Amino acid sequence: MSMNWQGSIVAIVTPFHEDGSVDYDALGNLIEFHIENQSDGIVVCGTTGEAATLSKDEYCEVIKFVISKVNKRIPVIAGTGSNSSLVAVENSKMAESLGADAVLVVSPYYNKPTRKGLKDYFSQVAHSVSIPVIMYNVPGRTASNIPADLVVELANEIDNIAGIKEASGNLEQMACILRDKPKEFMVFSGDDALAFPAVCLGADGVISVIANLFPKEFHDLMDAALRGDLINARKLHLKYLNIIQLCFIESNPIPVKTGLSLMGKVKEEFRSPMCRMEEENKGKLLVELQKLLVQTSAYMTEIEEL
Repeated sequence: MSMNWQGSIVAIVTPFHEDGSVDYDALGNLIEFHIENQSDGIVVCGTTGEAATLSKDEYCEVIKFVISKVNKRIPVIAGTGSNSSLVAVENSKMAESLGADAVLVVSPYYNKPTRKGLKDYFSQVAHSVSIPVIMYNVPGRTASNIPADLVVELANEIDNIAGIKEASGNLEQMACILRDKPKEFMVFSGDDALAFPAVCLGADGVISVIANLFPKEFHDLMDAALRGDLINARKLHLKYLNIIQLCFIESNPIPVKTGLSLMGKVKEEFRSPMCRMEEENKGKLLVELQKLLVQTSAYMTEIEEL
C-alpha cells in the first residue's frame, strides 16, 4: 500500500472540562492550531490523548469529531490497539467507518504475547480493514517488544501493514527495520528525542508529543532533516531537547498537557489515574516554555497569557 506520509505527526491531547467531559471547543481550536502550523498529520486517541480513560462512546465521538474537523486537510490516524485482538479489530473497523485515513495499533499491553501471538494480532487487525495499519512498538508501556524481523515479515506479507511507530528507544532495532523493510513501508520515531537521528537513518519522521506545544518548529526540524539540511536540523533538535526531556519528567501526557494549559490552550484537567503535575516539575516546565516562547515570534501572543 503506497503512501508518502512524512514529517511531524502530532499525537494530539484530549482536552477536558472541569467536570471531566471532553472539551470539544478546545479540541477544535487545537486542530486549527496544528493545521496552521504545518503539523503533517494527527493521531487521535493515542496514549497522549488519554484514550485508555475514555468511555467507548467518548472514544468514538472524539475520533468522529477530529475526522470531521480536519476535513481531509491532513491525514488523521486513529489509535485502535488493545490487549484484545477482538477489541482491536472492532476499534479499527469503527475508525475506518468514520473515515480515518489509517489506524495506529499498539501491540497488546499487559498480556506479553509470544511472537506467534503478535503476528496473529496484527494480521487479524490488518485483514479486518482496508485502510493502512501502522504498528506501534512501545515496550516501556506494553511489556513486550515487536522484533525487527517480525515487523519486516508482516510488512512483506500483508499489503496494508504500511508502517510502524518505533518507540523502543533502540536505534539499532530501528536501523534493522530500515535496512530490511519493503521500500514503501513507513517508519516513524515514537520518541521525540530520537526523531532527528531516526530520520538521519532513513525514517520518515515522528509521531510526536512535543508537537502539541511546538508544531511549526517540529515540522521544520523534520523537514530540514528529511531534506538533508543536517546543520539546521541539528540546531533545532538541540534547541528543543530540554523541553522534550521535561515533557517526560512525569508520565505522558501530564507535562505536555500542563504546558498547553500554561499557554492557555486547554484546561489543566486530566482523567484519573493521570493527575496534575508536581509543582516543582511544573515550575521547571514553565521556565523552559517561557524561554522558548520568547525566542519564537509566532508565539508572542501566547507568552502574554502566561
